[in-house]
Amino acid sequence: MPPLRIVFMGTPEFAVPSLEILLAHHYHVAAVITAPDKPRGRGQEVTPSPVKKVAMQHHIPVLQPANLKSPEFLEELRRYNANLQVVVAFRMLPEPVWKMPELGTFNLHASLLPQYRGAAPINWAIINGEKETGVTTFFIQQEIDTGHIIFQESEIIYDSDDAGTLYERLRHKGARLVMKTVQAIESGNCPSHPQVVDGPLKTAPKIFRETCCINWKQPALSVHNFVRGLSPYPAAWTVWNNRTYKIFKTETVNQPADGEAGSYVTDNKNFLHVNTANGKISILELQPEGKRRMTIGEFFRGNKL
Repeated sequence: MPPLRIVFMGTPEFAVPSLEILLAHHYHVAAVITAPDKPRGRGQEVTPSPVKKVAMQHHIPVLQPANLKSPEFLEELRRYNANLQVVVAFRMLPEPVWKMPELGTFNLHASLLPQYRGAAPINWAIINGEKETGVTTFFIQQEIDTGHIIFQESEIIYDSDDAGTLYERLRHKGARLVMKTVQAIESGNCPSHPQVVDGPLKTAPKIFRETCCINWKQPALSVHNFVRGLSPYPAAWTVWNNRTYKIFKTETVNQPADGEAGSYVTDNKNFLHVNTANGKISILELQPEGKRRMTIGEFFRGNKL
C-alpha cells in the first residue's frame, strides 16, 4: 500500500486530540479543512478554530471553504492528492468530497451508532438518562451517520457527569480510536460492517436556544438530567420574575412537590428548591442574565428571589 496522505477535517476542541495524535505518530497530514474564522468570546474578536490553531503550529496548509460544493474548493482539495480523509466534528460532506480519496473517508462520532445519530450525541445521551455511551468510527456514506462501522468503544456515563466532563473523556477516547482506525486502514486489514438497527432509534438533533428551556412539568430526575446534559454549554435556562437564569448544576431533593411546577421555595440564604411534576430540584449553580456563573450561596449574598 502507498504511504498515507491524509486530509483532516474538523473544527472544535473535540477534534484537536485526533489531529494531534496523528501528528504525534508522524502521519503525513497534507492539509486541514476547517470552518472559516469567526468572532468568539466576549470581545467578539475574529479568531481561528481550535483545529486551525494546531494546523498553523505544525505548518500544515489550511482550507476554510464557505461552500464545500464549489468547483474551486473541489479542485484545490484534489490537488492535495490525499488517499484518506479523516473527519471529526465537521459539517456534512457532499458526495464529491467524501468519495474523493481511494481509501475512503471515515468519521468519528461520539455515540455507539446507530444510536444517537445527529449533531449533539453527548448532550442527548445525558438528557435521556443513559448510563453508557461511546465513540464510533465509520466510513461516510450518503445519509448522515449511517455508514459502515469500523470500530466502537463504550464509555460509562457517571451520575456526576455533565456534558462537559463526558465531552472531555470522549474527545481523548475518540482520538485513540481514530489512531486505531488509521492503523487498520494502513495495514489493509480494516473491519467494516453495516449498522444494525435493533429496536427503536434515539436521535441527537442539533440544539437551539429554545431547546434549552426547562420544562418544570417533567419529573425531577428528568429535569436534573436535562440540566446535566446541557451544562456547561449551551446551558439550560428558565425565567423567574421576568429575569432569565441559566442553570448549570442541580440535585434531586427527597421531598414531594408542594406547589405548581416551576414555583420555588427558598430561604434566600442557602437553598433554592424548585417544584417539578413529582418532587423538587435543588439549584446548586446558576447564572443570572448579565452576571457570571455562581453557586447558590454566592448568588444569595447579592440577590434575593
